[in-house]
Amino acid sequence: MRWVLLAGLLCAVLPAAQQKQPAKAQEPAEEDESLTVKEYTFNPLQAEKELKTGAYYFKKGSYRAAVQRFREATRWNPGFAEAWLRLGEAQEKLKDPAAAREAYQKYLELSPEAKNAAEIRKKLARKP
Repeated sequence: MRWVLLAGLLCAVLPAAQQKQPAKAQEPAEEDESLTVKEYTFNPLQAEKELKTGAYYFKKGSYRAAVQRFREATRWNPGFAEAWLRLGEAQEKLKDPAAAREAYQKYLELSPEAKNAAEIRKKLARKP
């Protein structure tokens, strides 16, 4: 290492091999998950996990979070009737009757003979 006196300051000068090269402009990482589009394939285990998490948020009163989780469950398993039912209930809590109606209709389409089918049909018969 060499020492250089510059304007009254003593500075250490590194040999050229040890000097840092200027940083190149960083390009965004290609594997950045926030930039990719999520692809859904049939995954009933993931759907069940999302349903349980949504139920937790619903019970806690976080209806927006519950809606997101129930919607995720329906994406992982579009034939998951309970997820559609819970999505409709959460949408009702958020005062979104159009979205609730859509979820309930899908629930009845998947499970027309459910125990609560008559109750859901009554809800759908009411005007929004």
